[in-house]
Amino acid sequence: MLSPLPLRHFLLALAVAGVWGTNFVIIKIALEHLPPFLFAALRFSFALVPAMFFLPRPAVAIGNLALYGLLIGVGQFGLLYVAMKGHISPGIASLVIQVQVFFTIGLSMWISHERVRPFQWLALLLATMGIAIIVLNTDGTTTFIGLLLVLTAALSWAGGNVAAKQGRPTNILAYVVWSSAFAIPPLFSLSLFTEGWDAISTGITQADAATWAAVVWQAWGNTLFGFAAWGWLLARHPAATIMPMALLVPVFGMGASVLWLGESFPVWKLAAAALVLTGLAVNLLWPRMRAAIHGAF
Repeated sequence: MLSPLPLRHFLLALAVAGVWGTNFVIIKIALEHLPPFLFAALRFSFALVPAMFFLPRPAVAIGNLALYGLLIGVGQFGLLYVAMKGHISPGIASLVIQVQVFFTIGLSMWISHERVRPFQWLALLLATMGIAIIVLNTDGTTTFIGLLLVLTAALSWAGGNVAAKQGRPTNILAYVVWSSAFAIPPLFSLSLFTEGWDAISTGITQADAATWAAVVWQAWGNTLFGFAAWGWLLARHPAATIMPMALLVPVFGMGASVLWLGESFPVWKLAAAALVLTGLAVNLLWPRMRAAIHGAF
């Protein structure tokens, strides 16, 4: 039987979920002045330096490190930032990106021939119904192109998960930091060729204290603190005890978007959120619930 988290560890896990969830509102703040690819390039630059001088390069293949950096830096966050530049609201983005769980399962099944269990099919069906509701109700705050970009970002995140699993880094924080080196050049290149030098110079010139604080928070709060704390918790507790806390990430994301940005959540958004969150919960909690039921009898 799994033991409950000590209060201090529970509060730490709650803090990580809060940081990762409210992160979507922070992204929106930075995008008011910075073009998306430039913002992503700056975020990973700050994540790499100065942390690289304190963390040794992980003992994984360079190709694996580069693949993770490209998938997470360019594929996940680059596309997410583009989507959030007027194509999708922070609350819905924080929800939709979580389907990376199901993409990860699909990629693992394809690459490693892992078997998908019946409860995972049910979880996928519920989440797909939620995404379908969003597709049918796209409006000025959530567009089809924005939804497509975030789904592609989620697929890239899933690819990063598989790459990390294959690389088997012993220090996930060092892995994330050093992989950033491979995300920075393509992100700056994409910014230069798609956003243009004028947009880059204007963005940097007009960026205020809140914008730079958002960039630093993305790099140090979301990346360094988040991954370090999460890894620390996973090293001390079973994954089945820690991972359910991740279900709070979209809850924090939607709540922060309502409180800070005034995002409305009509019935269709609430229904979509309920279906996606239920699908995530089934996928994450069903094995634990089944084990508890069998243990009781």
